[in-house]
Amino acid sequence: MKAIVLLCLLAFTGLVFASDPHKQHDVNYMLWKVNEEMRDPAMKALEDSFDPEGASAHYDDGGASIHKLMQELQQHRLLEQKHWFSLFNTRQRHEALMLYDVLEHSSDWATFTGNAAYFRKRMNEGEFVYALYAAVLHSSLTQHVVLPPLYEVTPHMFTNSEVITEAYRAKMTQTPAKIKSSFTGSQSNPEQRVAYFGEDIGMNTHHVMWHLEFPFWWDDSHESHHLDRKGENFFWVHHQLTVRFDAERLSNHLAPVEELHWEDPIHEGFAPHTMYKYGGNFPSRPDEIIFEDVDGVARVRDMIITENRIRDAIAHGYVTAKDGSKINIRDSHGIDVLGDIIESSTYSPNTQYYGALHNTAHVMLGRQGDPHGKYDLPPGVLEHFETATRDPAFFRLHKYMDNIFKEHKHSLPAYTKEELEFTGVAVDSIGVEGPLETYFEDFEYSLLNAVDDTVEIDDVEISTFVPRLNHKDFSVNIDVTNNNGATVDGTVRIFAYPRFDNNHVKFTLNEGFWNAIELDKFWVKLSPGANHIVRKSSESTLTVPDVPSFKSLIEQADAAVAGGSDLHLEEFESALGLPNRFLVPKGNSNGMEFVLIAFISDGKADAAVENLHTNTEFNHYGLEGKYPDNRPHGYPLDRHIDDERVIHELPNWSHSIVKVFNHGEHIHHN
Repeated sequence: MKAIVLLCLLAFTGLVFASDPHKQHDVNYMLWKVNEEMRDPAMKALEDSFDPEGASAHYDDGGASIHKLMQELQQHRLLEQKHWFSLFNTRQRHEALMLYDVLEHSSDWATFTGNAAYFRKRMNEGEFVYALYAAVLHSSLTQHVVLPPLYEVTPHMFTNSEVITEAYRAKMTQTPAKIKSSFTGSQSNPEQRVAYFGEDIGMNTHHVMWHLEFPFWWDDSHESHHLDRKGENFFWVHHQLTVRFDAERLSNHLAPVEELHWEDPIHEGFAPHTMYKYGGNFPSRPDEIIFEDVDGVARVRDMIITENRIRDAIAHGYVTAKDGSKINIRDSHGIDVLGDIIESSTYSPNTQYYGALHNTAHVMLGRQGDPHGKYDLPPGVLEHFETATRDPAFFRLHKYMDNIFKEHKHSLPAYTKEELEFTGVAVDSIGVEGPLETYFEDFEYSLLNAVDDTVEIDDVEISTFVPRLNHKDFSVNIDVTNNNGATVDGTVRIFAYPRFDNNHVKFTLNEGFWNAIELDKFWVKLSPGANHIVRKSSESTLTVPDVPSFKSLIEQADAAVAGGSDLHLEEFESALGLPNRFLVPKGNSNGMEFVLIAFISDGKADAAVENLHTNTEFNHYGLEGKYPDNRPHGYPLDRHIDDERVIHELPNWSHSIVKVFNHGEHIHHN
């Protein structure tokens, strides 16, 4: 099985874990037509027959979570159905997490499914979907269950409103339809050239799934484990989104995205062309608006004060905890503390003082179309992780925060030769086999869950197809010499960065390293003498394949239940990584030049736990609750270089110049 830990060190093993087809079946039908009546007869019967408070012994918290939620339900305090849901709405999040707690504390599958069926009928649909996704990802009861693709569960969050309207028309006339979907905007808008990146449904899914796996609300006192290096993970995943977006911009002859700032105009407006299932259209934002205070959220002045406090902490090299003590951040662990503060998560040592820069900024930016609630508009796209990357301002916002992280990273001392070298190991060369060539293809997904329905009327097939970026298969070839006289463990770290900026000025080594895209990271055993490593693009530990369609998951689980057979979906257990189509940027017709880097570090020193190189028990949080790689994310490119000779004289790294081509090829839908 290949288990994904986002942007970290993983392993391919010979172990195969079968999914429980009954659990997969139940989760499928909990989410199928989630806005309509339950379609599975057995689970539909549970909606009214199940008694959530029937036996406290079936909850590992003694029933505290279910009593709390039932009291809210019985006193009619919960958000009604047929209403929008946003995780950034404090009350709505609290309600969703009450259901999450109930599911998480269910001690057996019958209690889990009974509660899911019961509250599916009675709670807001958006709250239900969020709670169920979070519970399936984190509950010990749902290991190896594959969640259906969100873009087929809640298609409104991923699909243009024009397409949704066509889908409704097809449903009303009972006419099968395959509807072409386009990106927002027009060719007169330069940002349209990179809409394929931010509006890619795989990218949207990657972003929301990361925030589900590493949620800002996670509280160790209520959970079974600690999310190791969560703050650093927050930095790294958004840093990689930012540098990848810049690489896509350079591919399309655009300048790198400029950072957003509270006292400057927001130059780019945005018309989302998306609509809520319930609640109207997502709000638009005109060009060149000035940030305004948002009623009930924050003042612009508050955001500036929060930023200054964080920058002061970086300058001083420590943060002040809630109890007044000082926490050093001028070391490799500091980025983890800083990430917890900037997001901010429950791991922040002092939320009252350092605020929640990231989370508040999302709401501030999302509400700029109606900052004072004059028009009673629903939340903007920035207030949903599913839709946030559709807005180009998302990347401006994260460039702003990325530069704060950069300020911290550059305050750390440069790596010494001793911290970088791998004694006796030399990387002789790195190259690419096969074309580095990208193309566009049409991808089809179902819209059956987008339209209203009744059990009396049969479904007709309604789907949409949208262009998306892909690349041809290639391999990275690395030649390594091990002069140690014995087999050693190594960690191979592969990066690439654009060689030139948009003015064709060559990036300095420091600029290139900060803008480097991580392509892969994996363990190797290096035999004495010459070693030839061939790493296929399809093997990257940082990417995931498309999850099977919702219909396919239902059909496979139903067939396994009926036939009493195992269900093998282990390849799709995590949707956490980047889409495997996005490993390399688009490039251009002339061939966009990248500097390709291979760095091999001491695997024994890198391993965060014992026997990592032979142990196969990986999960989403690393091995034994620890992140498996001791090194900081981005090592060794994450710090500035004082003397380039230290890098150039290292034997355990090598680089080459490669070109990524895009010749305008588009594989169209049949």
